Amino acid sequence: MMSSFVVNPMPLLDWNIAWQEALKKRSHDRHDSEHWNKRAASFAQNARKSNYADHFIRLLTPQPHWSVLDVGCGAGTLAIPIAPLVQRVTAIDFSENMIALLNAHCIEHGIANIHTRVTSWEDDWSLAGIDQHDVAIASRSLVVEDLRTALTKLDSRARHRVYIASLVGDGPFDRRIFDAIGRSLNRGPDYIFVYNLLHQMGIHAEIRFVFNGGGNKVFHDIDDAFEQFNWMLGTLTPDEEHNLRRYFEKHLCKTRGGWTLAYKHTVRWAVIYWNKEQ
Repeated sequence: MMSSFVVNPMPLLDWNIAWQEALKKRSHDRHDSEHWNKRAASFAQNARKSNYADHFIRLLTPQPHWSVLDVGCGAGTLAIPIAPLVQRVTAIDFSENMIALLNAHCIEHGIANIHTRVTSWEDDWSLAGIDQHDVAIASRSLVVEDLRTALTKLDSRARHRVYIASLVGDGPFDRRIFDAIGRSLNRGPDYIFVYNLLHQMGIHAEIRFVFNGGGNKVFHDIDDAFEQFNWMLGTLTPDEEHNLRRYFEKHLCKTRGGWTLAYKHTVRWAVIYWNKEQ
């Protein structure tokens, strides 16, 4: 007589828990308002020199009647170029300095349809006066402990569409530079965690990859390279500064208009989006 047995199906991986476990291993990059307040100016300067916003907006296809919620807006990487294309933008960030830079830009350039709030993912958005918008965006800002709650929250504030831009691999962080100065680099969970959790939540999103293309940055000299990498590296020890200078001396090469790294550093971002009608 043949014995019968029951094969128990493997339990499904909870992608929210997997996100939290991967987040614990994340090195170097803190996620608090004090940290981003210090990095605000250099980060904003770096963002202005990237063509990331052009790629994102081309995929977004903004409409004149739209209201747009930009969560984790920074100094306005997307809010500023989107504003002339839509009816209004609500831009929120937990960094007071980021919001101050965005407000200053709006005043300087006469932009009147961006409304800002110093608000975090964890705050009560209803108390902050953040209502539903036609489109909700979280561009490179999903560094939260409870991903499921953040995704649910973002989805609840969109009438028609949601767009998320998420890290692919190391993103803009150049691992070769971290190796050169003797720092470890673990960027934590990337887009695949977001995409798989959305699927687990019953949201069948689409995904496109955008690139920071157009060639490497051009620096005036080594000191300028130091300044432009400050947003990524933060405060350097004397040994790290020495190693970084040696690295630039070895890998910067002369080009038209200044100096650039001798190798190409390609940065990819995953844009994950869905229609609420589904």
